Amino acid sequence: MIERIIIAGSGGQGVMLLGKVMAQAAMVEGKQVTWFPAYGPEVRGGTSHCMVTISDQEIGSPYITEADTLIILNQPSLEKFKGKLKRKGTLILNSSLAKIDPYTKMQVFSFPFTDIAMQIGNIKVANMAALGCFASAKKIIKVKNILKVFKSIAPAGNLEILRVNQQALEEGQKLNHG
Repeated sequence: MIERIIIAGSGGQGVMLLGKVMAQAAMVEGKQVTWFPAYGPEVRGGTSHCMVTISDQEIGSPYITEADTLIILNQPSLEKFKGKLKRKGTLILNSSLAKIDPYTKMQVFSFPFTDIAMQIGNIKVANMAALGCFASAKKIIKVKNILKVFKSIAPAGNLEILRVNQQALEEGQKLNHG
């Protein structure tokens, strides 16, 4: 098993955190992982991305030329990375901020992650709704392990951050079940 994932959005959408949490949750499960952040001119407002590879065997390179899954949080990121998705790959798309041609040859999970986050009361958790959707669609990492990672990285005593992230994960997870 090997899953190559590119996560992209605008700076400030929590792209790096999404990738880091995903990678750490896979490590909790004993999988081999690489997390390859792209730093540089990607600042708040610019396009930001990272690459995560999850495997049950050693990983040769952290760089992904062809992704099994794209998690895309905005339109400029979709335009920039859609060509890197392998044929019949999976696209998890934030339909609040991006739209795709419905006649595409990929498996598309298109949900309004930003709108869901706003309903929860914190726009910053759109990334976790997308992660919940990924976890339920791909069955590669378990939500309980994502929550373990959250508990380990959340600021001490800040239960509200844990609560809203957990709620966003759960809402994202439900999306694939009608």
